[in-house]
Amino acid sequence: MALLFQKFQEAVKTLARSPTFARDPRKLQYEADMNRLFLYTSYNRLGKDAEEAHIDEIIDMASKASVSDQEKQVRENVHSQIKNFCMTMDGILLPDIDKRNEPIESPEQSTAASRRSGLSLAVGSTSPTNNPNVPETRPLKRAEVSLRLKDLIGYTVDVKPSQIPHKEAGQGLFVNSEADVGAVIAIYPGVIYSPAYYRYIPGYPRVDAQNPYLITRYDGTVINAQPWGLGGETRNEKGSDRMWRVLSKPLEGKRSEYGGDVIEQRNPLALAHYANHPAKCMAPNVMICPYDFPLTEKDMRTYIPNVIFGKLEETNMKRLGSFWFKYGSSRNTGSDVPILKTLVLVASRALCDEEVLLNYRLSNLKRRPEWYTPVDEEEDKRRWG
Repeated sequence: MALLFQKFQEAVKTLARSPTFARDPRKLQYEADMNRLFLYTSYNRLGKDAEEAHIDEIIDMASKASVSDQEKQVRENVHSQIKNFCMTMDGILLPDIDKRNEPIESPEQSTAASRRSGLSLAVGSTSPTNNPNVPETRPLKRAEVSLRLKDLIGYTVDVKPSQIPHKEAGQGLFVNSEADVGAVIAIYPGVIYSPAYYRYIPGYPRVDAQNPYLITRYDGTVINAQPWGLGGETRNEKGSDRMWRVLSKPLEGKRSEYGGDVIEQRNPLALAHYANHPAKCMAPNVMICPYDFPLTEKDMRTYIPNVIFGKLEETNMKRLGSFWFKYGSSRNTGSDVPILKTLVLVASRALCDEEVLLNYRLSNLKRRPEWYTPVDEEEDKRRWG
């Protein structure tokens, strides 16, 4: 298997330099990233018993498939992993009808006993006492849920002091146990802003001055993980008017139709915002991967740690240079399925009890922090080209 993976890694390096990619620098970098994600997530889906012929077929597909086809396959591969994660979490937290004597956490107990996370305070939560939308769950702490998840899927992630040798490193994200290449390591939590709502990001226009937990997708969607923090000890219904009052300015009539979904704050993987940039002479071991979660998957929604700011149908924007242009509905993209645009971290190699390192690719058009050492200056330029 080691020899097969070595062959696979060589293909990743070769295909990333392919001249068939787009001429536009930004699009070129996106397509190169998608090509790698196609290889990594497809390799993961084959499993440990993959045969050489299957590896060769994936490599051949990566060299011939269109970017659109690769995007679809990456979405399917990631969604398959997320679906398995959600089913596992249901098994951990939802009461088993065959074990009626097992203690169950009621919504009332959950709310009274829990320490509310930043997102809970920012978004607000409807009191679940008379709310049938918040199901009963087992009275497990977040740490207990994390350990049970590790037992069932083979790994979890923890937040603890970073091993990056600079004073601003702070907390870091660590893989607990072993995860295979192509595995979804963590989900980026928080509030999702389309370009149409940039002005409502706290601190606008200098949104990153006091907030290191902002991240931007290639399509311009911004996720603010600061309100999430480390999560919480319960699940709550989000989307009350308190979100708009605390996060930014009130938005009359702009409340998302999907804002009232129940979100599980004991989600062990909702910690991607703690991943640090590698220090000099270190290499990243994960990649950012866009994940468009279909909001029709209601059984999975509680484990997607994001809420949408504003109206969902107004979030479709097109980038023209430095300007974002609104061009219709996000549902007019070839599918009637409404989506929630978030991000996940995907392992670019096998991980074992180590810190998760993500290439931040900070723009070279702005002054970068002293601790930042580019992993690949050309990639940084293309990303923000």
